[in-house]
Amino acid sequence: MIAVVKFVHIAALLCWSAALVSLPVLLHHYRRAKTQSDFTEYRLITHYGYIAFASPAAIVAIVAGTLLIFLAEVYDPWLLVKLAFVAGMVLVHAWLGHLILRSGETGGRYKMPPPLIGLPLVLTQIAVILWLVLAKPDLAWLANLLPAVALEPQGGSL
Repeated sequence: MIAVVKFVHIAALLCWSAALVSLPVLLHHYRRAKTQSDFTEYRLITHYGYIAFASPAAIVAIVAGTLLIFLAEVYDPWLLVKLAFVAGMVLVHAWLGHLILRSGETGGRYKMPPPLIGLPLVLTQIAVILWLVLAKPDLAWLANLLPAVALEPQGGSL
């Protein structure tokens, strides 16, 4: 069971990462669409790439990863750091969706920030996540930075 969930998680994560790398490049390439046919092509590629590919892949990756945490019973500090970087990927995902939505609503007249800004952000996040998962470093020293109240259940609950 764990092997199947891990396979689904890795496959979905690969698809999501590929989308987060390609969408900024597509947005950069098409942001100066001059003709209506160029703009239509831009809208179809970015909209369906985001709605039909990137978002479902993100949801499957996050759900399978969450399920994997509980199935494999992994609660190490490196996992918490990994989840923080996954949250960063979610933020880049949402920002790209915002750029796609705004450019479509304004008919291509939206003065968007350079979408390639998202590329180094997401590449860094992917690299750190990959390193954390493969190296599984001992990050117990991070617990020393947190107050004691953050490390124990409060009120008899988790």
